This record gives sequence, structure tokens and C-alpha cells, in this order.
Amino acid sequence: MMNKKTETEVRLTGSEVRIGSGNKNEPGRKVEGYALLFNTPSDALDFEEVILPGALDGVIEKSNVFALLNHDSGRGILARSKKGAGTLSLTVDGKGLRYRFDAPKTALGDELLEYLKRGEVSESSFAFTVAEDVWEKVGTKTRRTIKKFDELFDVSPVYDAAYSKTTVSARAKERKAKAEELADYYAELNKWIDQN
Repeated sequence: MMNKKTETEVRLTGSEVRIGSGNKNEPGRKVEGYALLFNTPSDALDFEEVILPGALDGVIEKSNVFALLNHDSGRGILARSKKGAGTLSLTVDGKGLRYRFDAPKTALGDELLEYLKRGEVSESSFAFTVAEDVWEKVGTKTRRTIKKFDELFDVSPVYDAAYSKTTVSARAKERKAKAEELADYYAELNKWIDQN
């Protein structure tokens, strides 16, 4: 079952975010991490979710992506990539979507660097919409495979999983329930066919 999705979703990535190295005259202000990982099953959802390589093809070039602290645009922005250009570097590689930026010399930039040094910000997250996904029942689990993103909105260094809980829209949960219902129906139908 394939669907086009337009509701914004947020995912926590267990991938580390860190400060890059600087030089001896000035401490490093480079922040880097992976916003998302390919072919890595989710572990914080009530279903398994996997993002396929190729899901970002052409997406960065049409997206206006901000680097935010904890997805909070009200605090200000750390960096921006407008259609692939700007102070936020987004690179797709074999592992996933890597982001890099120089923390601005602002209160928010200094706060982020201090939190990174202290280990209080240690993970990444991203906000997105989906253009194409597939939901299927695999054994007792429901699996969602994201084949294509529609748009990225932000990549965010976040405090921790407890604060930045992974969210999924109500519509996605409805589609999960429908996929499970259909899988159960077909399992019962197959049993009935086998018996007759």
C-alpha cells in the first residue's frame, strides 16, 4: 500500500551531534551530525520505520531547511539552507543526511556549543513530509518504508529522546492501523482458502 503524505512529522535520530575541531586561536564552532540514517530501523516508534537511500533525491534542492535548537524556531535559527545553498551544509552520503554549520556568534549559538561540550545536547532530529511510503505487516510488526520525502523543514540538535519524543501524525497512525487491518484480513482469507 503506497501513500502520499503531506503532514509534517518529526523523528529523533540516535546519531551523535558534535562540535568539529577549530584552530589554536579560536575554539571550534563547527556543529555536525546526521539528521537521518538510511536502512536503519527506527527504535522509538510503535512500528518499524526504514528510510531508503534515494528518498532525498531532489528534495534538498527544493526545500528551505533551517538548523534549529530542539525544533524551536521561536528561539532563532542556527543556520539555513535555501534550495541547497546557505550557511547550513546538507550532504547525502551512503549513511544518510549529514548536516554541518558554524554556530553563529549569538546567544543561541553560544548556548548550543556549551550544551554540546557538556553533553546535554547529543542527538539529532529532523522535520519532514513524505511523498511516498509503503506500509506492510511483517510477522507481528508493522513496517513503514519511506521511499521518497516531499520536503525537509529542519534539522535540529536536540537535548535528548525524553524531551524530543518522536512524533507521528494522527494520519500516519490511521494508515498503520488500516495496514494492520488489511494484513489481518488477508491472513484470515488465506487460512480460509487453505482450508477449503
